[in-house]
Amino acid sequence: MIPGFRRLLSLSAALPLLAAVPAHADIDVARTKAAIQTSLDANYPKLDELYKDLHAHPELAFQEVRTAARLAAEMRALGFEVTEQVGKTGLVAIYRNGDGPTIMVRTELDALPMEEKSGLPYASREKTNWNGVETFVAHSCGHDIHMASWVGTAKTLLSMKDQWQGTLMFIAQPAEETVSGAKAMLADGLFTRFKKPDFAFGLHDSPRAYGTVAYRVGEISSNSDSLAIKFRGRGGHGSAPHLTIDPVLMAARFVVDMQGVISREKSPSEFGVVSIGAIHGGTAENIIPEDVTVLGTIRTYKPDVRSKILAGIERTAKAEAIMSGAPEPEIKITEGGKAVVNDAKVAEMSAKVLRAAFGDQLKPAPIGTASEDFSEYVNAGVPSLFFSIGVYDPQRVAAADAGGAQVAPNHSPFFAPVPKPTIETGIQAMTLAVLSAFDQRAAR
Repeated sequence: MIPGFRRLLSLSAALPLLAAVPAHADIDVARTKAAIQTSLDANYPKLDELYKDLHAHPELAFQEVRTAARLAAEMRALGFEVTEQVGKTGLVAIYRNGDGPTIMVRTELDALPMEEKSGLPYASREKTNWNGVETFVAHSCGHDIHMASWVGTAKTLLSMKDQWQGTLMFIAQPAEETVSGAKAMLADGLFTRFKKPDFAFGLHDSPRAYGTVAYRVGEISSNSDSLAIKFRGRGGHGSAPHLTIDPVLMAARFVVDMQGVISREKSPSEFGVVSIGAIHGGTAENIIPEDVTVLGTIRTYKPDVRSKILAGIERTAKAEAIMSGAPEPEIKITEGGKAVVNDAKVAEMSAKVLRAAFGDQLKPAPIGTASEDFSEYVNAGVPSLFFSIGVYDPQRVAAADAGGAQVAPNHSPFFAPVPKPTIETGIQAMTLAVLSAFDQRAAR
């Protein structure tokens, strides 16, 4: 859910974020890269099949039964102890390899309620019921890339288990898109039934060049809240609006007037966004409905800006109803994910190895405007690093940056990562990050 990664800052602008990271690592990076590549050469054909199968059979939040079962089978085949149905459809896979830290690696399971239009031969044609409505389902955020990289990282780490000691804790989390899966897993005992990890890692794909890895110290995503406002009126015939109280008009005015809160009530230097994603109401062109519901998302970084915007939403919605002589609207604000904050020590520890391995392909990332419930693990006290990987041909991205045809971002129906280089980069980066967190005791 992190399309905000799509525009990386220029390296010069963000250099202070990376300047403290030395260009060397404690592990033998050249030897480790060669070992990772050997594993990739052996395992990629099966990972490609896994990716395309997951892509063609996406499932929505807390419906990921087939997806979770496929991943559980993959991890059991590797020798992991797998516990299913953690947080409804989530799973936890544990592999112990002597004494050492416990390292958590997280992937997401869920897809989006939208139609895929990528034209890929393995494109999704799946449909399901979502909130009482039949909808298409598509992996247009790239969680299938994450899952294939997750399994591939597990395979790679086990092929190199003479180079690390400790415990792998691989979790497959449901319902990231609804910002509820991490909470569900934690509520179901993720850090009590299983050992709380010493470190945690996660990744997300972005519409940048494949082969690149981007990270930053500190905040890397936004706070997220959702709004649902039901405007109630009095229905009637479209030819006699004077006999009705029109909730469509109230909703339309609210959508426009809400932007005044953003542009006039917060400082232009502070980030804050309100976007309306859905308006539901009515059944026919000549019937003014009884009610209309407006759904939207609110993104902020700072608590005071969040409070100001939430107050503005409530005030504006009530004002629209008063102007129409309508009953007070039903206003529901749902708190979503908090900002993901990368731990400075973990980021530096990982960046030493990643810079040695990727060179100038390790990029500085801006703060994302999207949200991520990976923050729940961070807020539970686990030092963590969340980073991004690119998915598109570098020449296409360069042309887009120069003003040419734009590449499709996450959540676009045309989002179509190039699988092999993207998945391989994800495996390489995640494997190196995990190894950087383990106590290096193996003989080299």
